[in-house]
Amino acid sequence: MSYKSIMVNIGIDGPMAPIVKLALDLAIRHEARLVGLCAADAPLPLAGPEAGAMAVEVWQQMKDAIGERQRKLHAEFDELVAGSVPSGWRAVLDNPTRALARSARLADLVVTAAPQGAASGNAFRVADPGSAVLQAGRPVLVVAEGAEHVLGKTVVVAWKDTREARRAVADAIPLMKLANEVSVVTVDAQPDDWIRAGVDDVAAYLSSHGIKARSEVIKAKDEGESLTRFVTSCRADVVVSGAYGHSRLREWVFGGVTRSLLDTAELNRFMSS
Repeated sequence: MSYKSIMVNIGIDGPMAPIVKLALDLAIRHEARLVGLCAADAPLPLAGPEAGAMAVEVWQQMKDAIGERQRKLHAEFDELVAGSVPSGWRAVLDNPTRALARSARLADLVVTAAPQGAASGNAFRVADPGSAVLQAGRPVLVVAEGAEHVLGKTVVVAWKDTREARRAVADAIPLMKLANEVSVVTVDAQPDDWIRAGVDDVAAYLSSHGIKARSEVIKAKDEGESLTRFVTSCRADVVVSGAYGHSRLREWVFGGVTRSLLDTAELNRFMSS
């Protein structure tokens, strides 16, 4: 089990160097192909019938500007990769979140930033990481702000006995195989033997893949805050978790821990759904 294709989502407004360097480092370590994706869309300006032709002209200018910017980013991407790994490029004129979710079929792992945390920001120019996780059908590494490397030496699995968390643990195995320390932690207000057995089962599952992991059960009411304190105390490089959410009025409403992790910009967050 390994990552053979990694896709890095590049925001059209940049900067691109930090996230490309981070994704390139992962691709080198996993001997994977690296695909750069840059997507943005141009909204059709609102105008009355008498200004229709002018609106179309402005719209075309906006699309031309996106295309020109994507060509410059493509050149910068090629310069940064410089033949270190096999690579590819995809420029898309479309909603960035939709383009990211569709293009995820190219990859074993998607790498993206979260400049607005759990909020979407400018939907025409910025991919929403939470929505991308829930739609992509691939694991998504949401990188820490400004990070140029993911050491992945200390990994925390934020465990909750759900389908999404089980998927995340399985998806993160190639990453955890390179770690020095893996902790499986769950937070519950009233932990019982069933909860403790679940954490131990995950540690045993990882052991079957050659990954030594310790288990930890934290008795607390506030999952997000307690998990963040534990991650900080471990000085974790990566937090692995399932992403929980549901659609309401065409917007994603996230569970408490998912939102808390997405809003914690100093963490590298590996998420699956």
